[in-house]
Amino acid sequence: MKLATVVTAGQTTWGIVEGDRFHDVGAALAAIYPDLKSALQAGLKGVAEARASAVSTLLADIEWLPVIPNPDKILCVGLNYEMHRKETGRSEVEHPTIFARYANSQTGHLQPIIRPKVSTELDYEGELAVIIGRPGRYIRREDALSHVAGYATYNDGSIRDFQRHTHQFIPGKNFPDTGAFGPWMMTPDELGDLASLRIQTRLNGTVVQDATFDQMIFDVARQIEYCSTFTRLEVGDVIATGTPGGVGAKRNPPLWMKQGDVVEVEIEKLGVLRNPIADEE
Repeated sequence: MKLATVVTAGQTTWGIVEGDRFHDVGAALAAIYPDLKSALQAGLKGVAEARASAVSTLLADIEWLPVIPNPDKILCVGLNYEMHRKETGRSEVEHPTIFARYANSQTGHLQPIIRPKVSTELDYEGELAVIIGRPGRYIRREDALSHVAGYATYNDGSIRDFQRHTHQFIPGKNFPDTGAFGPWMMTPDELGDLASLRIQTRLNGTVVQDATFDQMIFDVARQIEYCSTFTRLEVGDVIATGTPGGVGAKRNPPLWMKQGDVVEVEIEKLGVLRNPIADEE
């Protein structure tokens, strides 16, 4: 099942994506599940059945929002592909490098990623996002994937000069409308095994990142295990699992995104997240 949060007929809602249509399950179940996160909390009970009576709309007629607009937290894993670790010159580590992104820094599929007026160093980072479907603390690695509600495509857009202001990444990772998330999430039963799936980032049609998920230093289960030791993972929480090598900051000369560019992140079987770049007004 593919699930998304959108605006249709002027209303924010959520539902099922099938082919070229969106089924407004959120409107049909509004009294029970006001948003996608609440439906995940209930284990998507009744969601598939409600699809039959839901109003259907062409995808061309909706506006995409971040898959989970209101997560309790977004945890991002840095330096999680060996090629990216090497291009940054960072040392090997025993544990995942974690930083936080805030919900109001996100944007949806086909919405502009905004280059702020205080910087020209806007970089792309194509990533796999994990959406938590069952809460937990001290989750064992062997149980970790049972806490996953689904997966989505993410672009952890980075303002590199602000990221370099200190050793902490947070300022460069939280400018408004820089973290693209979508178009939808896909449940694990439909996506299947992650390991061999390919992730690719394209800037104006040119491939700039290309990897498979088995190249992660810390796999998804390890990330969930580790994150759940220092915080309780809640339903709807998002883990952005790290980006492969090839980021713009480490190219010679650096490759920064600018107004008029189009960036795409594609994950095999999952879909394409596409965003134009626009300057802050």
